[in-house]
Amino acid sequence: MTQRKGIILAGGTGSRLFPITGAVSKQLMPIYDKPMIYFPLSVLMLAGIREIAVITTPGDRAQFERLLGDGSQWGLEMTYIGQPSPDGLAQAYLLAEDFLAGAPSVMVLGDNIFFGHGLPELLAAADARTTGGTVFGYRVADPQRYGVVAMDGDGTVTGIVEKPAEPPSNYAVTGLYFLDASASERARTITPSARGELEITSLLQTYLDEGSLSVQQMGRGYAWLDTGTHASLLDAGNFVRTLQSRQGLQAGCPEEIAYEQGWIDSAQLNSLADRYSKTEYGAYLKRLLKEG
Repeated sequence: MTQRKGIILAGGTGSRLFPITGAVSKQLMPIYDKPMIYFPLSVLMLAGIREIAVITTPGDRAQFERLLGDGSQWGLEMTYIGQPSPDGLAQAYLLAEDFLAGAPSVMVLGDNIFFGHGLPELLAAADARTTGGTVFGYRVADPQRYGVVAMDGDGTVTGIVEKPAEPPSNYAVTGLYFLDASASERARTITPSARGELEITSLLQTYLDEGSLSVQQMGRGYAWLDTGTHASLLDAGNFVRTLQSRQGLQAGCPEEIAYEQGWIDSAQLNSLADRYSKTEYGAYLKRLLKEG
């Protein structure tokens, strides 16, 4: 099987977060003690993905490159792709077509945060599917804001509806998509919606029509946060702060994941820890080395 590649969609104007995103990309805003993009990046790393493309605006690209570099510090290979205009989530598969080069992919939205015991196993199960696609449904109180899963009486998925006025269920589709090698080809066949965008729901519908789309439910043991509003941005920061303060463990820490995956050794981790020597983040990395 061709190794799956990762995509982080970090484009857009961040207009819902103005004025704080007037000069800085939304995905570079802080979630407590680290940049937002560290969290979706960590999800891809937990899925075993080492070749990752960041899709962002031409104006923001240099900021992401300065933060993430070529990825080698974490044992990754980072690629940067410009998004001239935000024309829908499915556009990512057209922009990344050369990067994917026929490989299956996992795309995560740059403003989504996932956390929960068993997350690596959930990701591994989705990665193991060699054909079709896998997305994740998460129960929310306000499904009108999301793409929503429609199900019949026995729980079989019958459709995915984008931001419905009357939601067919309370299960939103999260911003995490495992798709096979045909994703880019399929993206070329869909037409813009009434709002002029290539909708991810339209792309997923092509898989659903063939019976090749799996929708896995994330239960109560998982947290899925989307940080598209000022309130949700603050909520996410408080969530991470509470979690880390209570457990003494980091969430969204690429250095820790890379070390545990064996992509970097103890000397490399120590060098990264020295870089953050004046912070609790650096002290945490030093503790990882001490505890083995």
